Amino acid sequence: MTRSRPLPLVLLALVGFALAFATDLALAMRGEPVLVPPLSLAVGLVLIAALLVALAWPVRAAAKGERRIDPFYATRVVVLAKASALAGALLLGGAGGILTYLLSRAVVPIGSTLTAAGTLVAAVILLIAALVAEHFCALPPDDDEQQEAAAAAP
Repeated sequence: MTRSRPLPLVLLALVGFALAFATDLALAMRGEPVLVPPLSLAVGLVLIAALLVALAWPVRAAAKGERRIDPFYATRVVVLAKASALAGALLLGGAGGILTYLLSRAVVPIGSTLTAAGTLVAAVILLIAALVAEHFCALPPDDDEQQEAAAAAP
């Protein structure tokens, strides 16, 4: 499995931004309440980020050769990290779209703006934690690969 690349993460963030902004705009035009993420979403995202790094720590130790772990456990952790990176990027864009919409209003609702900003920060924390967990799950290069790279260098 390859590490998360920046382009899909940026594209997901842009899609989340556009969808959230357009949804809030459409809801406001119809006279309905706009979407505002609850504070519990921000807390939940931070807890998921902490749990993800804690789950990836034993995989990091195994990759360094300090201990052995079940390879299925390592696979599950790296898949969870990849999914969390994608979800974090999408939520980052969504929270950014909601926050942008709220800040563009003539009267800025402070409580809603603060919870949207908290969700934005929590999504950034989740994205960073997911990328760190992916890094923890990476195997070091084999000696054969290092020798081939050294032989190919001029």
